[in-house]
Amino acid sequence: MWVVIMAESFAFVSNFGVMGKTTTGSVLGFIGKFVNGVLSFLVFSVLDVLDVVLCYVYKIIDFFMEDEWKPCYCSSPKETIINSGNILVSEKGEVEKIVCLTSTKLHLEEISDTLYSRPSLAVEVSKTTVKRRKVVVTSVSKTKNVQSHSPPFMVNNTIVEMLQEKIGRRHKPHRVPRWSDCDCDTCNSWSHSSCKDTLFVHIGGRKDNVSENVLFIHGFISSSAFWTETLFPNFSRSIKSKYRLFAIDLLGFGKSPKPHDSLYTMKEHLDMIERSVLEHNKIESFHIVAHSLGCILALALAVKYPNSVKSLTLLAPPYFPTPKGEEATQYMMRKVAPRQVWPLIAFGASMAAWYEHVSRTICLLICRQHRTWEFLAKLITRNRIRTYLIDGFCCHTHNAAWHTLHNVICGTAAKMGGYLDTVQNQLNCSVNVFHGEDDELIPVECSEHVKNKVPRANVKVIKKKDHLTIVVGRQEAFARELEHIWKNAKTR
Repeated sequence: MWVVIMAESFAFVSNFGVMGKTTTGSVLGFIGKFVNGVLSFLVFSVLDVLDVVLCYVYKIIDFFMEDEWKPCYCSSPKETIINSGNILVSEKGEVEKIVCLTSTKLHLEEISDTLYSRPSLAVEVSKTTVKRRKVVVTSVSKTKNVQSHSPPFMVNNTIVEMLQEKIGRRHKPHRVPRWSDCDCDTCNSWSHSSCKDTLFVHIGGRKDNVSENVLFIHGFISSSAFWTETLFPNFSRSIKSKYRLFAIDLLGFGKSPKPHDSLYTMKEHLDMIERSVLEHNKIESFHIVAHSLGCILALALAVKYPNSVKSLTLLAPPYFPTPKGEEATQYMMRKVAPRQVWPLIAFGASMAAWYEHVSRTICLLICRQHRTWEFLAKLITRNRIRTYLIDGFCCHTHNAAWHTLHNVICGTAAKMGGYLDTVQNQLNCSVNVFHGEDDELIPVECSEHVKNKVPRANVKVIKKKDHLTIVVGRQEAFARELEHIWKNAKTR
C-alpha cells in the first residue's frame, strides 16, 4: 500500500510542471484518491489488529455464555476439530469441499477459500512461519436434511452410523439463538414452528389455477420486503389476476430459518428455494427477478432448470471476469470489498468480508439491537417513514451473512462465466439486465460483462440511480417494465 502511495506521489511531483494543463477536476480527483488511499491503509491496519484481539475476546465470552470454546476461521485445523466435533477434509490443489453426511450418502459441497485465507498485515506477520493448510468443516447435525441432485458418493450404512455416533458423542447442540444474535419473534419465528426446513415465502397475486409464476430473489443483507413493499403494490390488476408472485427470504435472512450450524453454501440456498417454492407449489415454469447476490442464485437456478425459465431479469449482477493468473475467489473479494474507506458502501462491504470478528461485532450492535434502531428511526421521523429496508438489513445472523458472502458471492466467482455461457447457448428465455448508473458497490461494467457473455441480453442503465434506488423510488416505473417483459417473453 505504501509503495503505491509513494509511486503516486512521485508521479504527482514529476508532473507538477505541467499541472496547469490539467483540469481542476482531475487534480481534486487525484488528491481525493491519495487521501482515500492513506486513510484506508491506516484504518484497515487498525482493523487487522482489532480483528485478532476480538478473536480472543469472543472465544472467552462464548465460553462463559455457551459453556464451550467456539472455533473460528482463525483456528488451526486441529483446534477446529477438537472444539467443534466436526468432520474435516483437506484437499490440495483442488477446490475446497465440505463433507455432507446423511444416513446413507456422502456428498461433497464446495466452499470458498476466502473463509480462511484473507491476506492482512497482522495475520501475515503473525503467521509467516506457519504453513497454511487448506481445510474445511461441516456439522453433521445439519446435514441430516441435506439432499443432492448431483451424483453422491455411496458408503456403507454401518460406516455412516459409526461416524455419526463418534462425532455425536462430543458434539453439543447449538443454542438458538446464540447470545450475540437477536431473540425477537420476527428473527426467530422459524424456530417455534414446523417450518424449519422451508423458507419464508410471501405469495402475491393469484393464488391458484395459474400458469404464470414469478420468483423474486433479494440481494445480500435484505429480505422479501425489498419486493413486497415496493413492487407488489404497484403491479396492475391484470398482472395480479393472472400471475402468482413469490418473494422469498433467503436462508439466514428475514423470517427464514437461520441455522447456526449451516455453512450457507450455494447448494443449501438452492435446495431451500427448490423445496420451499418450486416443489412445494409444483411449479413447472417461472420468470425470475433477482437483485445483486440474488442474481448469482438466479443464474444457478436457471442453469439447473433451463426448460422452465421463461424470462430472466437481473438487477446489478455482480459479475467480474477473472483475469488470467488470478484466483477467482480472491479476485472477487477484492472487487466487492476493496478495503477502502470511501465510498461508505465499499467500506461496509470490506469490513463484512475481510474481518470475521469485526463483522460479528457490527452484527451484535446493529442486528441484535435492531428493535432499538427501528424505534429511534420512527421517533426521529415521527413515524413518517417505513422501515422495511432497516428490517431487511437487520434481520439476519452474523453466521448467515458471513458464510453467504464468502460461499456464494466469492465462492461462485469461477462459475459465473459458465452460468452465462449456458444461458446464452442452452436457455431459450429473454434476458434483461438493469443497472444503476451511480452504483458504487457493483459498477455498471458488471452488466457490460454480462452483455459480452450473453449478446441477446437487453441491458438498461438507469440514470442517477444506485444499488438500491434502482428499485426503491422508481417502483412504479419498474413494475411497468417487468410487466412488459413478462407479457412479451418469447423463446428464441
